[in-house]
Amino acid sequence: MNIVHKDGNIHKNAYGLSRFPLPTHIAYHPQTDGLAERMIQTLEEMVRQFCAYGLEFQDCDGLTHAWCTLWPELELAYKTSIHSSTNQAPAILENRWNHKLLQDSLRKDLIEIHPTAASFKGMLEKARKHAVKCMEDSFAYAKDKWDKSQANPDFKVEDLVLVSTTNFNNLKGRKKLKASFAGPFVIKALHGENYVEVDLSEELSNKYPKFPVSLIKPYKSSDAEKFPLRNKFPKLYLLLSHLVIINS
Repeated sequence: MNIVHKDGNIHKNAYGLSRFPLPTHIAYHPQTDGLAERMIQTLEEMVRQFCAYGLEFQDCDGLTHAWCTLWPELELAYKTSIHSSTNQAPAILENRWNHKLLQDSLRKDLIEIHPTAASFKGMLEKARKHAVKCMEDSFAYAKDKWDKSQANPDFKVEDLVLVSTTNFNNLKGRKKLKASFAGPFVIKALHGENYVEVDLSEELSNKYPKFPVSLIKPYKSSDAEKFPLRNKFPKLYLLLSHLVIINS
């Protein structure tokens, strides 16, 4: 049967004949928070390492098993692992029971085991060890990446810092031309480990002077020999570099 697409009513009529409601969205993108995004990236790294290794086994019957046929081992390794946040395995929390594969139920007191069964058991055990290693490496990589991005700040009083303009609502112009940071400003006081009080300029005097350390970054002064005009005309340099017009 050939169907010629003439207008948009063909989909509406097709869904009407099948008695299914016509979906209004062709894609569903649920909103996720930062924790979910990091977990998704960790799972992607785990799958990437499992596929890139190039698993391939050949049993005694000459059958070849590649990584694409050994997906259950990777899923089993993840679902049966103990997570530090819950102290439980995901399989226990979801299904109230732990998953097992065939090699876990194979009797160990048998005197003779068929060569095919022994080869199959060895293949699954090697795949399980590789899956566990991929999972541990992906978790270690994600933890190391997070620790580097969340280093403890080392700010001191009278240091020059830049303030993020994410929450600045009085900046004119297009958003793409707005500066990501404003400053530099001098630190007046430190309020614990997470808040910094800065001495804002006259244009930003209506802003609250205390900012979390996540919106602060150190200011690195330019080389006077390479850029002599920056020190000679500091206000002009800041205006051109920031490309920001502040509504005072």
